Amino acid sequence: MKKSHTPQTVVITGATAGLGRATALEFARHGADVALLARDVDALQQTAQEVRAAGVRVLSIQVDVSDAEAVDAAAASVESRLGPIDVWVNNAMVTVFAPVDALSHKDFARVTDVTYHGFVWGTMAALKRMLERDRGVIVQVGSALAYRSIPLQSAYCGAKHAIRGFTDALRCELHHRHSSVHVTMVQMPALNTPQFEWAENGMPLAPRPVAPIFQPEVAARAVYWAATHRRREVWVGASSIKAIVANQWIPGWLDRYLGRTGVDAQQDDSVARGAQHASNLWEPVTALHRVHGRFDADASSSSPALWLDTHRGFAMLAIATLATLCVGVLRRRI
Repeated sequence: MKKSHTPQTVVITGATAGLGRATALEFARHGADVALLARDVDALQQTAQEVRAAGVRVLSIQVDVSDAEAVDAAAASVESRLGPIDVWVNNAMVTVFAPVDALSHKDFARVTDVTYHGFVWGTMAALKRMLERDRGVIVQVGSALAYRSIPLQSAYCGAKHAIRGFTDALRCELHHRHSSVHVTMVQMPALNTPQFEWAENGMPLAPRPVAPIFQPEVAARAVYWAATHRRREVWVGASSIKAIVANQWIPGWLDRYLGRTGVDAQQDDSVARGAQHASNLWEPVTALHRVHGRFDADASSSSPALWLDTHRGFAMLAIATLATLCVGVLRRRI
């Protein structure tokens, strides 16, 4: 697998909580200067302090990624203050947990504007700079839900599907231009982030991720790896692999299965019925900006499937060695 040069300047949207914050810390740990793009000023300051502790330069920019002009201005500011952008990570998202018929037009449009259009505007801002230099990497933080939708998150699933379609079209254009700019998509499993504490919720109970759950640091390592290796896609966790592959073969069965199980699986009966929580759909929720959500006890800090996917050469060598040993044993017995 051809490896890209070590990134020096990285932009991350949705950088103050969950996967975005974990990704900022991961790139900083590897020595990259990091530009943090997010809505909340206080959370930006807190995140910048953590990232700066790694000894790198940090630039915090308050921006709502649904504003295309503001995103482009942020990219210009990054290049003037930190230097040419090597990696742009599109990560910002919002969601609503509710049946389709309970969604308002405004809320559905808001999810689309942030979770889909925000990726488009970020990609366009990055391309504007990268194409001139004929280098750079754009990482689209995706989800297994970009292939296999689930109930109660129609707006979010639709946005993730749209990102995949948009990204495929862009890849074709880059190949046509013989461009060295690389676009990769990292399809995520359920993650233990504050998303489930501040998402707009129309369900009777508080939302929860569908098990198995992984810590954001697992996904952040996948994002870093994708940004430094020219892999088209990275599927994080065995659960993502199973969902994506199964949807290619038995989508109708999955429709029925998720219809039976998907609604209850996304509701947390450990939280008091009717308990209210703040929503970040339209405004940020400062107090909840952190890397982890409330599911530490249920979340895994490693993924053997991801390790194998990012060490294919070693895995193939191990399989070949094992096969050779097995053949040798069989020959001696014969």
